[in-house]
Amino acid sequence: MANTEETKVAFETTLGKIVVKLYNDTPKHRDNFLKVVNDSVYNGVLFHRVIKDFMIQTGDPSSKNAAPGQQLGTGDLGYTVEAEFVYPKHFHKKGALAAARTGDAVNPERRSSASQFYIVTGKAYSPQQVELMENQMAEQAKEDIFSGMVRERVDSIRNMQAAGDSLGLEELQNELIALTEAEYAKNPVKFTDEQVKAYTTVGGTPHLDGQYTVFGEVVEGMDVVDKIQQATTGPSDRPVDDIQILSAKVLK
Repeated sequence: MANTEETKVAFETTLGKIVVKLYNDTPKHRDNFLKVVNDSVYNGVLFHRVIKDFMIQTGDPSSKNAAPGQQLGTGDLGYTVEAEFVYPKHFHKKGALAAARTGDAVNPERRSSASQFYIVTGKAYSPQQVELMENQMAEQAKEDIFSGMVRERVDSIRNMQAAGDSLGLEELQNELIALTEAEYAKNPVKFTDEQVKAYTTVGGTPHLDGQYTVFGEVVEGMDVVDKIQQATTGPSDRPVDDIQILSAKVLK
């Protein structure tokens, strides 16, 4: 029988201990995270980006021994990890552990950073706010589908524009709208009851769902995470007073 026990990792920070568990159904992220921990990459890194009611981010190797005020966040390990969206099972509730990444424009596959990660703090929303966000995310999803179809047909569109074929452009637009609706219907944006409950009680960051790989969660030390998110920050959301991971180890 397969081992279903979830591996845990403990971080000793300058503000206290944080323990996370890693999900087994995001194995690429789990295995990479354990390798990075065992390679001591996290020993000495800073929480270089902290935004209250949103998240705390760390894992930039270049943040070790960084000068005060130095801009951080671009350091990495020279490779990326394939996205593993197990959604909506894993979502951005408070305490979620997720992989940072570069933006869609340069990273359309939404591959994850090899070392940088964040822990969600977020905030609680009213049911009406959650519904509004769900609708906004649905519209964004449709827009993304439509834009992708337009890119695939850009040569045809340019030819019709050059020929002044307004009727052809209108017909194509109507066709793409219908195709977009059909494609969206295969995977519509709809929060589960569990998501709605979490986002209206403990809180989280719903707008990140389906955009970044969630591969674990905090099981001990959420009070420490809350302390970190209260830090006074300067440019680029870096804490004025360094908050450091002293050590990271895999718990057996």
